[in-house]
Amino acid sequence: MADAVRARLAELRRDLHRHPEPGWCEFRTTARLVEELRAIGVDDLAVGADAYDPADRMAVPSDDRLDEWYERALDRGVDPDLLEPLRGGTTGCVAVLNRGEGPTVGLRVDIDGLFIEESNDAGHDPAAEGFRSETGETMHACGHDTHMAWGLATLEAVKESDFSGRLVVFFQPAEEISGGGAPMAKSEYAAGIDYFFAVHVGLDHPTGEVVAGIEKPLAMCHIDAAIEGTTAHAGKAPEAGANAIHALGTAIESVYGIPRHSDGMTRVNVGRVEGGTASNVIADEVEAVAEARGETTELMEYAKSELRRRFESAAELHGCEATVDVVSESPRADSDPELVEAVADAAETVEGVDRVVPTADFGASEDATFLMERVQRDGGLACYSIVGTDHPTSHHTATFDVDERSLQTGVEVLTRSILSVAGVESVPEIAGANR
Repeated sequence: MADAVRARLAELRRDLHRHPEPGWCEFRTTARLVEELRAIGVDDLAVGADAYDPADRMAVPSDDRLDEWYERALDRGVDPDLLEPLRGGTTGCVAVLNRGEGPTVGLRVDIDGLFIEESNDAGHDPAAEGFRSETGETMHACGHDTHMAWGLATLEAVKESDFSGRLVVFFQPAEEISGGGAPMAKSEYAAGIDYFFAVHVGLDHPTGEVVAGIEKPLAMCHIDAAIEGTTAHAGKAPEAGANAIHALGTAIESVYGIPRHSDGMTRVNVGRVEGGTASNVIADEVEAVAEARGETTELMEYAKSELRRRFESAAELHGCEATVDVVSESPRADSDPELVEAVADAAETVEGVDRVVPTADFGASEDATFLMERVQRDGGLACYSIVGTDHPTSHHTATFDVDERSLQTGVEVLTRSILSVAGVESVPEIAGANR
């Protein structure tokens, strides 16, 4: 790979890194992707609501938040014509290459950032080298900037190859809130895929290491819970109130006591609580954000059901009422061994790959599993791979960063894997969106 191409990949990733946007608010990000995809030249480009049914979205933010981030994109000088199809939080896009007879191959990359303020420490490379997040409250703390660069460069490399068939690349919004995988999996673009690839950078695997296929991603769900009681004076007439905070405390203690299950592992967590007004007021409203995970989709459903029951029972015990809403969720889907083998064989041929790990436990959750599940249900093969990178601190931290050598590695692993399943032996020079 020429130095100019490496520099272009880094430039692209750094531009995306400077402008991270949260789920369903990826307005500037989507517009930037559309610009790149038009420059590459694809046969079909579906943007926003043309890529999926907006009614299938999960965990959509409030209108106020969507409007705020839309206006931010306008203020940054994004072309209003590019933004208009995204209004209301219909972000993301799907790009398609049609190259005659052959298999249909899918690739999914995610595009959203996290609500984490990026470090401004001089030892943090993005800060030191001038590509730190410019939003002040969000950052690409999970490598999705890298994923997007991989998706664009892989698409261009496949276009310039002898690939014959159909390539569908999903630039999926709202992964961090498990909101975007389901609508894209239900879309027409997910139909008839023979081979499907998803990929992540890092995850505690070092630069030069590739995990061909993950095992045991956890099924999960995000839950919003609200408890309503009756307010009263805490000193004069505490018995007149129905204490929502007391009910919440009972619910939290009960949730962490959900029994283990003989069929496998489950996880529960109450991650945020909010409510009450003053020390002398019996609180009548509290809110909580929680999650349930399971080693299988069925185990997640067990934990979710128990979590819901315990919030409702605790509220009833204290004379209150509970509302429990599932905001988003994702199933478990495992990598198919045949496709894992194809990725492993392709990775072995990539310069800079020192170690190929056939499979490894994922230990977390991912809504790419909706697309994997759709492909597998329709008779295709799916695989979720990891391209390692040295990162100074863990994912979802203010000092997360990637080793940019992994940009080249990821593009080559993906390109060679896609060409392999399409029966193409010759691999072109990786273009890296180098126009």
